[in-house]
Amino acid sequence: MKRYPVKTMKMSQAGVDFIKEKEGFRGKAYQDSVGVWTIGYGTTAAALGKPVTPDMTMTEEEATKYLVEHLNDSYEPSVRRYVTTEVTQGEFDAMTSFVYNLGSGNFKRSTLLKKVNADDFQGAANEFLKWNKAGGKVLSGLTKRREEERKIFLS
Repeated sequence: MKRYPVKTMKMSQAGVDFIKEKEGFRGKAYQDSVGVWTIGYGTTAAALGKPVTPDMTMTEEEATKYLVEHLNDSYEPSVRRYVTTEVTQGEFDAMTSFVYNLGSGNFKRSTLLKKVNADDFQGAANEFLKWNKAGGKVLSGLTKRREEERKIFLS
């Protein structure tokens, strides 16, 4: 597997498609599993820059635009900022998906990141599996997502 300087990396189309599949499109605002108002492909007020309100709607085209913008402006830069070693495309995509779902702060403090930066990629891959809870409860959807992110990371 070819590794590249992380500063040169961008999310692949396969990575974007993975996030879209895992988040699922919702054109009408809804509350996620921990009560956060969300719309589109998992877009929250923090990413949108304005409150997501219960009456808000969004087209799939708009949701894709927001997703790509947020990946470019926030989530990819977080991975590039904190990772200090060269990575494969799969590793970059999996970590960016992780940051999209769990936030930059969780990534920055994670053992996953520490292991990546120590070039312990197998150990880092196993760390994905520990992040399968929301509101303190194990969620089967998160368990499956983390397993799939681990697989992408190792690809």
